[in-house]
Amino acid sequence: MTEQTERSLAEQPPDTERLPPAAPGDGAGTAGGADRGHGAATAQAPAGAVAPALPHTAPPPLAAPRPLGETRTWPRDFTHRLTAPLPGVRALARIAREGKLRPAPDTLPEIQQLPFEPGPMPAAGTTTLALTWAGHASWVLRIGGLTVLTDPVWSRKILGTPARVTPVGVRWEDLPPIDAVVISHNHYDHLDAPTLKRLPRHTPLLLPAGLAPWARRRGFTQVADLDWWDAVELPAPGGPVRFDFVPAHHWSKRTLTDTCRSLWGGWLLTAPDGRRIHFAGDTGYGHWFEEIGRRYPGIDLALLPIGAYDPRWMLRPVHTDPEEAVKACQDLGARALVPMHWSTFLLSGEPPLEPLRRVRAAWAATGRPREDLWDLPVGASRVLAER
Repeated sequence: MTEQTERSLAEQPPDTERLPPAAPGDGAGTAGGADRGHGAATAQAPAGAVAPALPHTAPPPLAAPRPLGETRTWPRDFTHRLTAPLPGVRALARIAREGKLRPAPDTLPEIQQLPFEPGPMPAAGTTTLALTWAGHASWVLRIGGLTVLTDPVWSRKILGTPARVTPVGVRWEDLPPIDAVVISHNHYDHLDAPTLKRLPRHTPLLLPAGLAPWARRRGFTQVADLDWWDAVELPAPGGPVRFDFVPAHHWSKRTLTDTCRSLWGGWLLTAPDGRRIHFAGDTGYGHWFEEIGRRYPGIDLALLPIGAYDPRWMLRPVHTDPEEAVKACQDLGARALVPMHWSTFLLSGEPPLEPLRRVRAAWAATGRPREDLWDLPVGASRVLAER
């Protein structure tokens, strides 16, 4: 199998009918799953009677933070966490027949219009909450006095994918010391070994369940791999910053033999003053967004993917389109939407600028304030006002 075929497989969702969404908590990990709902249906009320309101269930308490560096035992794979089946022979045949994994040639001139406005990162104190978009799902987050990288990919090219169409928004040499890295899953456009190799080996790496051995083999000593709803805390000048690993609608694969051997998900970062950032990583739309919003009320920023969605028959289960990203932001109860996962690598068939046009239209249709759509150019920064 060629590297290109391997990469295509790693990004393909199914060509079969979606499985029904798992009930919140199905497959939840060692830190305790979500509630199972309201239980069995009640008997039908007499005609004319007013049905009693279902009881409101409070969210379960957040998990106690786990120690950084612990060694944990995981199941052989996490296939039971999938919310859609993996691709089969029919999907592969259709991909080969249609060949629509890249934008049409007549749309490629839009690449020259992709927003790229690198600038200096804002000064960050202990109460600053700011972000800078390096491109794709890579962010430089300043929170509680810490500098955190999300899914850092500073490489010009990744396995099986055309080279990036916009430069990295922040030069590596311009980064402040990195206090932590969070990884959403192990696909090559999110877990980039050449980029991580640039980091000091004592840098804390916060990973999905099953990825700690991968990091330790590369010399990293401060590693935590977490199940959904698990958390760790890191000390910071402004007080401890909490990192919760939360579900996503996606999957994992890095080699021909490790399908779903590690978990996938997003991260919920909570500053000492309670402000919150949800970094979704890579995900389709589904029931988990509402559950995350229920457990973590008061999310300020939702960093959500808006690209790599065409064709929908193939990518819907694992990549939100712009309209779904807006809906996911609403489900989360987040104050502002920060689009990502577009304008960097051309991973699918939509025109390069289409995600931006569509997310702006979908946001406008909600009637929410325009300033709460943080549609940043690659390289740009923004600071969240203090509460």
